Amino acid sequence: MSSTVAVVGAGLMGSGIAQVAAVAGHDVVLRDVSDDAVARGLSAISGSLARFAAKDKISRADAAAALARITGTTDLGDIAQADVVVEAVFESLEVKTSVFAEIDAVAREGAVLATNTSAIPITRIAAATKRPESVVGTHFFSPVPMMRLCEVVRGYRTSQETLDRTAEFIRGLGKTVVIVTRDVAGFVANRMFLALVVEAVTLLETGVASAEDIDTACRDGFGHAMGPLQTTDLAGVDVTLSAIRNIHDDTQDPKFAPPPLLQRMVAAGDLGRKSGRGFYTY
Repeated sequence: MSSTVAVVGAGLMGSGIAQVAAVAGHDVVLRDVSDDAVARGLSAISGSLARFAAKDKISRADAAAALARITGTTDLGDIAQADVVVEAVFESLEVKTSVFAEIDAVAREGAVLATNTSAIPITRIAAATKRPESVVGTHFFSPVPMMRLCEVVRGYRTSQETLDRTAEFIRGLGKTVVIVTRDVAGFVANRMFLALVVEAVTLLETGVASAEDIDTACRDGFGHAMGPLQTTDLAGVDVTLSAIRNIHDDTQDPKFAPPPLLQRMVAAGDLGRKSGRGFYTY
């Protein structure tokens, strides 16, 4: 069943979520704070759909129809009639709670309010609203149009109805759903993967092995599609560091202590593929 979906945040994750929702037949409102940000998001979607069409993964007619279902806006009021609102702003508790307070003020009663976060506990974000029972976590993986997994995370007060509706919506996007029933920082996938990233960065920083050999060990030894350092470059070194910090702040578990090398890379602007340099040069 098609519905109206609002995506707040037109960056890499937001544009990807908007794309898969439109391809699945939903009308989509893509909102960001500036016309330039919205234009970049729509351009990214157009380019991605064109690449899928060129590889015959979607027909050109269906790609054009999906793009036509997406409306870009800077007016938060345009999300008011959405059945599902997905927030996809930067991975910062302060930023997300500020945005959620604004969403809460305009979203219609009964709407699912989803936060796309990779590590922040949902309950903390839901506390910024007057309806925590309607707030749920949706941890999409980047790049969203290609990655099948999405974790649906229950906050402390998330209702069963909200959880069920969200899982049904995500499955309708063609995603595989993992239900996370306890609101722990990092959820399931990142709780495991970020521990691997911390260890990989530590091995590199202490001179045990090169970035290439560390990634090769994971690819050829464990069958991973990409090594942890390659994946960090793809996701963004800054985004990965923020997620690690969120888990460490919530748990105080020393295995999630942010590695000094990761912190220095972010300070220097070596953010991975998006900056042209991270653990590798692009």
